[in-house]
Amino acid sequence: MCGRYAASADPDELIEIFEVDHDGTDEPTRSLLKAPQQPPPGRPDYNVAPSKAALAVVQRPGRDDRDASRQLRLLSWGLVPSWSADTGGSVRMINARAETLLSTRAYARAARSRRCLVPATGWYEWQASPVATTNKGKPRKQPFFIRRDDDTPVAMAGVYEFWKAPEGPPSGSDHEGATSEQPAWLVTFAIVTTVAEPGLDRIHARQPVVLDPDRWAQWLDPDLQDPARVESLLVSPGAGRFTAWPVSTAVNAVANNDPALLHPLPPEDLVGVVDPRTGEILGQP
Repeated sequence: MCGRYAASADPDELIEIFEVDHDGTDEPTRSLLKAPQQPPPGRPDYNVAPSKAALAVVQRPGRDDRDASRQLRLLSWGLVPSWSADTGGSVRMINARAETLLSTRAYARAARSRRCLVPATGWYEWQASPVATTNKGKPRKQPFFIRRDDDTPVAMAGVYEFWKAPEGPPSGSDHEGATSEQPAWLVTFAIVTTVAEPGLDRIHARQPVVLDPDRWAQWLDPDLQDPARVESLLVSPGAGRFTAWPVSTAVNAVANNDPALLHPLPPEDLVGVVDPRTGEILGQP
């Protein structure tokens, strides 16, 4: 799974890297959050959590014979299918399994024509120690930060969906409907995950599908709707693209948000941690 990630690039950097035609990050969109997001959407965020609005690259079909437009948008993390009665299930739909992406009702339509790239510096994953336990007797969990070995941006495969709030009473009511503060349309996304590659599987059984640049255009193409071709883009090009290191448990709290979250944990602070490269246990409890 992927439940947290870091996105430190600003919109201008992403527009250049992903060859974006249109910056739509200032356009209003509905939010899943009740309180203002911190840091504000579109700013560098070292602890992106579910329900936050995050930067994503999408490609919308052309109109009036104009070419399709590659856009940078703010989408909320936690997919809400268009047919949902409300947004309550979004926190359970932050990830979509690659193996069932095109056969699961909630994701299938989006997987065929509404695919996106989710830019990241890297992602976090928690390793359950095989030897160290907490005070409650449960396996101690050590957070890791994982990024590309060549230090280039991570482009996670995602799918996105539009959901329109039902019409309702004016602002100030408890109804789900659009208000003067909340636009009617909510755009949400899920990150596609797959079986973790050798090495990373010592941290967690699954990982995000990370697409190399030569697959970006095909993944974004809304006209590519053949299930077999979509599935072929999710196949890993091989192990060895990533590096990982243990980081502070400060990342566990969403309120913590600064570059220090990415810093490697000193060896003396490790307790029962499995080295993802060698399998060696570091810091015997």
